[in-house]
Amino acid sequence: MNILGIESSCDETSVAIFSDEVINANLVSSQDFHVKYGGVVPELSSRAHIERIVPLTKGALEKAGLQLKDIDAVAATAGPGLIGALLVGFTYAKGLAFALNKPFIPVNHIEGHIFSGFLMEEKPEFPLLVLVVSGGHTLLLLVESFTKIKKLGTTIDDAAGEAFDKVGKMLGLGYPGGPKIQKYADAGSPDAIPFPIADVKGEFDFSFSGLKTSVLRYLQKNYGMNLLPPVDALPDICASFQNAVVKALIRSTKKGIKKYDVKSLSLVGGVAANSALRNTVIDLGRNYNKKVVIPSMSYCGDNAAMIAFRGASLMKEGIKFSLEYDTFPGLSSDWLS
Repeated sequence: MNILGIESSCDETSVAIFSDEVINANLVSSQDFHVKYGGVVPELSSRAHIERIVPLTKGALEKAGLQLKDIDAVAATAGPGLIGALLVGFTYAKGLAFALNKPFIPVNHIEGHIFSGFLMEEKPEFPLLVLVVSGGHTLLLLVESFTKIKKLGTTIDDAAGEAFDKVGKMLGLGYPGGPKIQKYADAGSPDAIPFPIADVKGEFDFSFSGLKTSVLRYLQKNYGMNLLPPVDALPDICASFQNAVVKALIRSTKKGIKKYDVKSLSLVGGVAANSALRNTVIDLGRNYNKKVVIPSMSYCGDNAAMIAFRGASLMKEGIKFSLEYDTFPGLSSDWLS
């Protein structure tokens, strides 16, 4: 079974091929030009997807040693994401499936991340607790099978990745802020500045808006309304901010481990690339004797390998879709609501 996966939800165009439990190709083209705009420009992102999706498809087939006629099904991200960007990959995938007379599988982008740990050699075991941390989402989920997902907690305001990017902008680090904050944080003290961790009503929920505001007030108080902090102050500021984010994420995750009898713990999403968060999750799993599976760096960000795998898992569960679907047909509505 050869599944061709396509991902185009934001600013990465990606095409992958999943064949008999192995990723034979996973090509990702990142739109680095958004850096000069301080964030992703939707229209420019859509145009770049149009330019890159066909060459990437050809490249993935060549790398896998396959031809289009060898493809058994086509999977594509159907949301959430930037609507224009999504439409490029989604409609292209539907066109391929129609032309090949093969099944089409619309995949929820977050479900792709949720199950990305299964791309690793050592795979998670059900039931598992999954912490999803990305630029647009922060979720704590109880995953009992490939089709049974329960949302335990979510952010009530900003996602963790969004907070990283906004604080990075406050500090004059540009976009994306996450990697640059981590770089400075590595040289700073995480306890230098007591940034707060928000108390929220939901047992497993998160909140990062107040933390972001606290950083802003700290900068205004110490460096003035329109001045950036000096470079030598950045390590402690970044380390303290990063520490507060990690503590907030781990606090809810620890509650989940204590309440539910899970076999595995998985950290997924773009912010899973953050080394401080990865190491803290590994320590948490060790302390509670839980298997920890974190995707490799290439599978933390947006990629088509996770989309192809999720498409394959849905097919194995006997879930069928139609080319008439314009969006994801609702398998995930319960846990996303």
